[in-house]
This record gives sequence, C-alpha cells and structure tokens, in this order.
Amino acid sequence: MVKTQMPNILDMNIPADEELRKLLLGLIDGSESAFNALYALYSKPLYRKILQVVKDGAVAEELLQDLFLKLWQKRNTINPDLSFNAYVYTIVNNLVYDYLRKVSHDKRLIARLILDSVDHYLHSEEQLSAKETSKAIQEAISKLTQQQQQVFTLCKIEGKSYEEAGRILGISTATVNSHIVNSKRYIKAYLEKNLELTLTIIILSAFK
Repeated sequence: MVKTQMPNILDMNIPADEELRKLLLGLIDGSESAFNALYALYSKPLYRKILQVVKDGAVAEELLQDLFLKLWQKRNTINPDLSFNAYVYTIVNNLVYDYLRKVSHDKRLIARLILDSVDHYLHSEEQLSAKETSKAIQEAISKLTQQQQQVFTLCKIEGKSYEEAGRILGISTATVNSHIVNSKRYIKAYLEKNLELTLTIIILSAFK
C-alpha cells in the first residue's frame, strides 16, 4: 500500500512554541501533568479525524488510546526542537493504515468506507488541489471522455464556475453540469474497483 503524507490535521489552537516545548520536555521527563495537558490539546481533534476514516467510535477511541500510549512509551525519542505535529502525524498515519490493512479482508466494511469517503471527496464544493489529484484520481480522470476531462479539470481542479467553463469550451451550463455529474459517477465507480488507489482517497477525504 502506498502511503500519503497527511496534511495538517489539527484544527485547533496550538500553544506558543515555547509553551509546547515546555510540555514536551515535561513529557520526556515523565511528567504526567504534561502528558495530560498534551492529551487535552490533541485528543478531540485527532479523534474526530480518525473517526472520519474508520466510521466507528469504538475503533476511533481505541486508535486514539494507542496513539497516546505510543507517545508515552516513546517519549524519550521526541525532539522538542522539531515539529511535534509531524511526529504525531507519523504515528496517526501508521495506526490508520495498519487498521485499514487489518480490515481489508472485510469486503463489506471496506466497501462502506470507500462509498462514504469517495462520495464526500468528489462531492465536496472545495477545489481539489493538483497534488491530491495527481496522486489519487488522475488515473481515473484519464479514463473520461476528452470533454469530460476538460470540464472536470476546469471546474474541480482550476476552480472555475460552470458558466466560465461553458464559455471557455463553447457549451451550455447544463452540458457542463451533466459532464460533472457523469464524471463523478464514473470516477467513483472506477475507484471502487481499485482498492489501493481508493484507500488513498479514504485518507485524503479525512485528513485534508
């Protein structure tokens, strides 16, 4: 399975660098109060993001506890002068992928995760970044008709409105809308048949 680098997943108020560094030094020294303070800062946003992937509260809670257990057990490996977020991302990334590997034999569960995540990803009103597209869905996009590719690229990647795309391509707004609907349907079906590619989408849809 090809791993992707997670973007910033913590939608929260990060403490000032010096304050965070003090907490990390306390954690390294075995301070339970420092550990509890870090747990209070990071647990809720991490839980929400993990839950978006696994779709099961009990599993998300278990993975969250595994994360903080690893933080405590490996506290001596933490470098307070380096990004703690990056350190946390690495652990979360590994935990989520390990979970997906373990349940990959459960076709019904994987199918549900795929349907939920791909649907959210493709139907998001947010513009897809070129980096995400090149890694995750460019192969699926390449299977579309030429005009569908043009419309999808203009609207979903370049962020143009349906009206702008119509003017550029010399087609009606209704035709643009039809191409977008059909393109999403095709890409979704394609990804459902390509597990490795789609597991990347599952992660992207939650950790973007």
